[in-house]
Amino acid sequence: MISVAYAQAAPAASAGGLGFLGGDGIMGFLPMIAMFAVLWFVMIRPQQKRQKELKAMVDALKTGDEVITAGGILGKVTKVTEQYVVVDVASGTEITMQRNAVSQVLAKGTLKSI
Repeated sequence: MISVAYAQAAPAASAGGLGFLGGDGIMGFLPMIAMFAVLWFVMIRPQQKRQKELKAMVDALKTGDEVITAGGILGKVTKVTEQYVVVDVASGTEITMQRNAVSQVLAKGTLKSI
């Protein structure tokens, strides 16, 4: 009534691969390396480039530049110090802010057309 059951032999582990990588070796890591490379060129590298350009723009600020601040205020730079910049936003109204609060330098004459 009961048939005899025979155990099958398990296949031997491949001797060429590392234990946690299996038999593929480095081929198991290629998809992760490829994803990191794509992330680097699509996200990280452009952000680093943008930060470098912004730092160069802030370092090059000088009196007379027309700027837009991070808060959206337009004005003309009247004084530049090591850490701060004074911006004339209206006739007789000046505000002092940190240099890194300047988000964009406008072309000369932009404020006259507004």
